[in-house]
Amino acid sequence: MRLLGLTALNGPIARATLRTSVVLGLRLLVQTGTLLLVARMLGPHQFGAFAGVAALAVMLGTLSTFGMHFVLLSEVSRDPIQCREVLRYAVPTTLLCGSVLLTIYLLIGILVLSDGVPMPALVAIGITETLLQPLFGLPAAEHLALGRIARSQLLATLPLALRLTAALAVLLLQPTDILSAYGYGYLLASLIALAVATFSMPAPWPAPKRWRLPSSAELRNTAGYAALAVTANTPTEIDKTLAARLLPLSSAGVYAAGARVIGATTLPVIAMMLSVLPRLFREGHVQRQRTAQLVRLVLIATCAYSFALTVLIWFIAPFFVYLFGVKYHDLGHVIHWLCLAVPGIALRLAAGSVLMALGKPWMRAGFEVVGLGIMLVGAIMLTARFGTVGMPLALACSEWVMTLLGWTFVVACMRSAQRER
Repeated sequence: MRLLGLTALNGPIARATLRTSVVLGLRLLVQTGTLLLVARMLGPHQFGAFAGVAALAVMLGTLSTFGMHFVLLSEVSRDPIQCREVLRYAVPTTLLCGSVLLTIYLLIGILVLSDGVPMPALVAIGITETLLQPLFGLPAAEHLALGRIARSQLLATLPLALRLTAALAVLLLQPTDILSAYGYGYLLASLIALAVATFSMPAPWPAPKRWRLPSSAELRNTAGYAALAVTANTPTEIDKTLAARLLPLSSAGVYAAGARVIGATTLPVIAMMLSVLPRLFREGHVQRQRTAQLVRLVLIATCAYSFALTVLIWFIAPFFVYLFGVKYHDLGHVIHWLCLAVPGIALRLAAGSVLMALGKPWMRAGFEVVGLGIMLVGAIMLTARFGTVGMPLALACSEWVMTLLGWTFVVACMRSAQRER
């Protein structure tokens, strides 16, 4: 069985991981370029405000599909013919939920987070993340389910590359209201990406006359994935929104820049899990011994990568100050503290993906809800006591608790499956 597991990581999954890593490497370069341009153009104060509202929009936008992209991934990976049927109710559900969430976002943004963010940028970011990006995620999930992992990630990189283009345009044009101009570009980037995704789909979008709302059985099937969609991205976004509320905006901007740097370093783990997911969906309930071996190897690979990465980031942290500019002079210090969270983030992502593939979305949602509670309480208490350093400490506490709970649930599931054999 050990040889089977090693073959899995040295065979198709390893090759898929390598291809996906190359695409995600491109994505990392694009994200890094956009982050540097936007952060330097806006400065810490306005970047902190922008990061707060953008994180809020992303968090709410993850619920727009009500978990339909996970259902699409699960169903199409087993039977590609199911794609059209799932899209019939996935598209109207996304539009309906996204419209409600856009309203909620605007209310929160105006009442709580509007300081430093002009209304055009607030609205553009909201439309992008609650409507356009969720719709865009459906074709990307379809390609992933069909085993086109690198193509799926290349498609997902497109709006990011277009945002980089928008940031470059703003830098060259030097408009009076930089954030509003970038907001328009942010919106246009996702519109263009959605058009390209539409042409890349194996089958066209279902016509509006064929749309329908999901049945009660289908809603029950998606409920766990909907909760999963919220909790999956919220741990990596809520800290920026909290920082914009709990810290001076300049400090929040420095923290958000550091957190984005740390988040980008987990892309190889994401690449590995994206490569493994289709196989886990297919075999997770059938070939349980091979699945258990594969999960163990995923855990070992994630541990080795994340701890090595932590050491590397610790030593190169001062270099990021030169990249972001003198206004971010405290960035190296913040990244040093954020290193505490790096292994926890990587291991939490791996555990969550395994539980999802094993058909345990509620377990993933459960440990992530606990982590969110710890993040919220920890951020309030620790920023009051330690200032800016309190945010990295709260993030590390949250990520490590989620990691321990997540892998405890994975082990429990694997043992339960072995007893059923």
